[in-house]
Amino acid sequence: MSPTTVRSAGSAPPRKVEVYDFRRPTTLVREHHRVLEMGFESFARQWGTQLTARVRVVSQATLTSVTMRTYEDYVAELPVTTTFVVCELEGVAPRAVLQFPHTDALMWIAHMLGAGPSIPQIDRKFTEIERALVTTLVHETLRDLRHALGRLLDGPLQISSIQHNSQLAQAAPTAELMIVADFQLRVGERMCRATLALPAVALMSNLGEANPAEDPADAALRARKHVSRSLVDVDVRLAGAAMTPGEVIELAVGDVVHLPHPQSRALDVVVDGHVLAHGAAGSSGSRLACRIVTIEEN
Repeated sequence: MSPTTVRSAGSAPPRKVEVYDFRRPTTLVREHHRVLEMGFESFARQWGTQLTARVRVVSQATLTSVTMRTYEDYVAELPVTTTFVVCELEGVAPRAVLQFPHTDALMWIAHMLGAGPSIPQIDRKFTEIERALVTTLVHETLRDLRHALGRLLDGPLQISSIQHNSQLAQAAPTAELMIVADFQLRVGERMCRATLALPAVALMSNLGEANPAEDPADAALRARKHVSRSLVDVDVRLAGAAMTPGEVIELAVGDVVHLPHPQSRALDVVVDGHVLAHGAAGSSGSRLACRIVTIEEN
């Protein structure tokens, strides 16, 4: 896929046109894009929380984009020197990649070891201790990723290697399609860009069919299932007391309102103003609860 510059008539600026290969589409359909976006946004929140706890500096991770591109295109946009974590997925030949700036990783380690807020920027390879700390940090990050994506990932990711040169590390074939999530990381006052690339073959089969055809004959059944899963407010009530407006106005802190509810009478279980059942007061663990004893027949 090679870009071509086309000049339009008149004084309009030249437009950049890319040749699209329909045999290997690199565009996510809207439904799949939204599902992935929600999963990666959940991961970003967990990542920021984890960095705050481990690095001991207030941190935040924000998802900026989700795209599908070839591995070659993905690596071409990365800096040559970086922290390039190659991860294996069980049953999938192409490997995943978690990438973040090497200089920032060194600063995270310095904070983890007790350094103050002012740390000079350095650029060198990890020592054995630093590599062990980064491995532990990334291991927890991958665990959060697995939890955030849920059913989209069939298995956990395992760290295969940590590289320093993005151009030399070959995690997948150059033409392999990857789902790439871009993040903006803020650790303390320092901001950087991080990326996560997952093989498309590991995710697409779990995203489901885009725009699936539905049988109109099942519309009533689907509607009943949807209504049965909807949330409604359920109230458990005592018998109400009647008071005059004057008595209400004169209420003060410490006053006692007597309710005409005998101890032998069950509580009313009310939904949208209708009494559907009666129950007895009880507890569930440390919380109050209501045990249903009778159902109103309508």
